[in-house]
Amino acid sequence: MSTTTSTGDITRLGLRDLVHDRLLEILLTGEIEPGERVSIDGLARRLNVSPTPIREALVDLERTGLVVREALRGYRVSPPLDREQLAELCDARETVEARAARLATPADADFIAELRELQAAHEEAGERVAASGARAGSDGDRDRLLADAQDYFHRDQDFHEAILARCGNRYLVQMSHGLGAQVHRLRQTLPSGVTDVSEAVAEHRAIIDAFASADPDAPEQAMRTHIRNVAARALAEKEEE
Repeated sequence: MSTTTSTGDITRLGLRDLVHDRLLEILLTGEIEPGERVSIDGLARRLNVSPTPIREALVDLERTGLVVREALRGYRVSPPLDREQLAELCDARETVEARAARLATPADADFIAELRELQAAHEEAGERVAASGARAGSDGDRDRLLADAQDYFHRDQDFHEAILARCGNRYLVQMSHGLGAQVHRLRQTLPSGVTDVSEAVAEHRAIIDAFASADPDAPEQAMRTHIRNVAARALAEKEEE
């Protein structure tokens, strides 16, 4: 039996991935508001594709929790996470990432150097966010702040993914990626945007110092402390809504 994939199939698979990634970007940047109905035809026109890859992408995105399907009514963007969901998300993230930090121990000099480089990029992005926030007033300034915040979160993600990549457990990596969309969704719905740059930067430094130490328990504990602090800050912001 032939296993050859036709050029048309390859093109279709590539289109499906591109549409999925573009819809994910639209959802994570808040271009469609939480609770708002998703127009399949409208998105198809916007992305200049047929409705079929839009529907396929929405089926995949439903599994992440970013959209919900209503019988006979189509899809809506999921509402913001409530306190219980937020706590459960952070608990799951702590379980995965603390274990990844344990498995990534001990760290060699190259890995520590990589983390320091990623941390420097994270700190620089944090400085840009702070500068943009200080002058946010016009629509242009707010757009700049949004772009800088997205870059800051990407640099944060790069740091955490380097540790996951080092852990040597593909299933932990997959589990983390499954949580990633919800983590980004949480960030987009916090009322004050990026408010914990100094704390997050300091906690990342503490993780690097833990990897550089001779204590085999230190990296796992530093990661647990970081994730728990992130959760506490997010829950405090939810209280202010």
